[in-house]
Amino acid sequence: MFKPLLARLRQGHRTMKYPTEPVQLPERFRGYPELDVSRCKTGCHACAEACPFDAISTDSGFSLDMGKCIFCAECAASCPHGAIAFTGDSRLSVRRREDLFVRPGEELRLAKALDAKMLKVFGRSLKLREVSAAGCNACEADTNVLSTIGWDLGRFGIQFVASPRHADGIYVTGPVSENMREALLKSYAAVPEPKIVIACGACSINGGPFLDNQEIHNGVDGLLPVDLYIPGCPPHPLTILDGILRLLGKMEKLR
Repeated sequence: MFKPLLARLRQGHRTMKYPTEPVQLPERFRGYPELDVSRCKTGCHACAEACPFDAISTDSGFSLDMGKCIFCAECAASCPHGAIAFTGDSRLSVRRREDLFVRPGEELRLAKALDAKMLKVFGRSLKLREVSAAGCNACEADTNVLSTIGWDLGRFGIQFVASPRHADGIYVTGPVSENMREALLKSYAAVPEPKIVIACGACSINGGPFLDNQEIHNGVDGLLPVDLYIPGCPPHPLTILDGILRLLGKMEKLR
C-alpha cells in the first residue's frame, strides 16, 4: 500500500493545467483558417481547385467551409498569393452549421453556452454516449485521449458512459452509414429528455471524404438536431474539449 503512495508522490501532478493555462501546440498544427481577400486575385481559383472536398468557394464570395474542410492545407500550398493561412488557434467549435463558414474580415465565432434551463441540468455533470457511425477511428482516438491522466476529462464533470440510458446526450463520429442509421436513431431515442447531440469531425458534420456516397447520410444533422459542431479531420483533443466546455458555459468560470 505504501509503495504506490510513495511512487505517486514522486511522480507528482501529471494532469495539464488547461484551461487556466494554455496548451503548447506543435508548430505544424493547423487551426482556424484566415482568408485575406486583398491577396485574392480575380479569376484565380487555384485554392478551390486544389481542395479535394469543395470546402472553398471563390465564385460568389471568398469563403471556406470548416464543416467540409479536412485541414490538409492543400489550398494554402496552391495559392500563389498567400490568401489562405491556417493559424494555431484550436478554437473551432460552433453551435450552428452556418457558423462554420469562414469569410474574410469576419470575427471568429465561438460556441455559445446552452440556455439557462439546459445549463441547470447539465452544467455540473454531463454524461455522453459515443456513437461511432462508420468512423475511421481517428476522431474516436482523439476523443479517447481526453480520458487519459494528462487531460482528465472527468475533472470537469464530463464522462463517456456505456449505455445511452445513462447518458445526457450522444456524441457522434463518422459519416453515418446506412448500416449505422438505425443504431444511431435508437441510441438517441434511448437517451432521456432533455438531451443534446454533438457532431465531432468532418464526417459527422458533412460526410467528410464520403460525401454523397449512396451508403452515407452525409453526417448527423439531417437525422438529428445538433447542439455542437466540432470540425476537423480529426479534431485535436484541445478543440474537442474547448467546444464541450463552451457548450457547458465553463470556460469563463475556469479561467
